[in-house]
Amino acid sequence: MGIFERKEGVTASSWIYDTLRQDLVNGRFTAGEKLAISALKERYGVGLSPLREALNRLAAYGLLIQENQRGFRVPRLARDELDDIADMRRALEGMALERAIQRGDAEWESELLAAAHRLKRADEAPEMEEEWERLHMRFHRTLVAPCGSAWLLRFIEQLHDQFDRYRRLAPGEPEVRHVLDAQHGELVELALARDVKGARALMDDHIQRSYEVALGSFAR
Repeated sequence: MGIFERKEGVTASSWIYDTLRQDLVNGRFTAGEKLAISALKERYGVGLSPLREALNRLAAYGLLIQENQRGFRVPRLARDELDDIADMRRALEGMALERAIQRGDAEWESELLAAAHRLKRADEAPEMEEEWERLHMRFHRTLVAPCGSAWLLRFIEQLHDQFDRYRRLAPGEPEVRHVLDAQHGELVELALARDVKGARALMDDHIQRSYEVALGSFAR
């Protein structure tokens, strides 16, 4: 029997995809690990068909590697890949932020303030790490939401998942985390002031500091 429960109304395929996606991002599997389908069926309590569908989707998304006739494997960590992900985050997230500031309306401003408030409350409760991760992602999504490009948002979300695979394997750095947390509030202030140049510069610095933390995944 699986150790996870599915919410009512959610299909098995969607549920196992979302659950495995989070487990891969959160480092629940070892980089380079070969996934045994029989063990996954037992662990998550799902049938073969929805499991295979989810694994194929995750391979297309980039969180798994599909090996010909040999199943699926978790991608290994690679410095050049992390460098590439960080560079693409700076380029695409910076572009989206500029467009969001130019296009965002009063409703976006209120949603951004609410997202920042929830994240700040989670900052003050270290025991709520999983909740913080969820709210952190929501904050960054809200920040760039009105950029006007669904494709740009999809690419950014995929880059965040790939980046977080490294970041969440790295040892914690409380002093850097404190600076990053403060920068969330500063980003809101700059966005509300419609300071495109200042917000873009701060976002670049935010991603760079996060990248330096993520480098710790190799030491570990």
